[in-house]
Amino acid sequence: MNDRLPHHVMFDIDGTLINSTGFDTECFTHAVYEELGHEVDSNWESYKHVSDSGILIEHLQRHGITGDTQHILGNVKRRFVALVQQHLSQHPAQEIAGASQLINHLMALPQVQLSIATGGWRDSAMLKLKSAGIDAGDIPLASSDQHPARIDIMKQAQQMTGVSTPHQTTYFGDGEWDRQACSDIGFDFVLVGNAFTHDPSVADLTDIQHILSVIGLA
Repeated sequence: MNDRLPHHVMFDIDGTLINSTGFDTECFTHAVYEELGHEVDSNWESYKHVSDSGILIEHLQRHGITGDTQHILGNVKRRFVALVQQHLSQHPAQEIAGASQLINHLMALPQVQLSIATGGWRDSAMLKLKSAGIDAGDIPLASSDQHPARIDIMKQAQQMTGVSTPHQTTYFGDGEWDRQACSDIGFDFVLVGNAFTHDPSVADLTDIQHILSVIGLA
């Protein structure tokens, strides 16, 4: 059935569906410092793979830490998720304007298949989505739990939907790394926000009809 769907729409989370890049970065850097005792470079564009696991793996490599990497990743992840949960309990996440309505609208379209491909870890991603009031329980979600490379996360999200590769896929993201991954994998890319210059782009997700027109669904 999914192979007959003409359009696959994929979303990033941080900065795309949720206004979370600020506290997410703070929680991540604190978790690394608490577990390893040193600062992590938060210039994300300097990393080969801009994902939670990708950044942490490269950070360990930069510091010459090679032993028991999986154990370290697990400890940092647990601390990070705890810090995110603590933050959200006091400061609920805010969606990018229009995110919930757009997702609900797309989910109601029989010719559209949705997925989420996030560079974050799944547990923290679900916490943020729930806090922001975005119901993503029925949407396939791929994360950096399985893959450090964003392109592999995106491929997994596509596989989870059952959509065959010839179908058009549009990815909504906010980072240069999102655009590069889309170029590498052959997805259409729509920039959310104004972090850099790209066409097409949308300031937020409120104008559903315009967004449908941008991705060829109007």
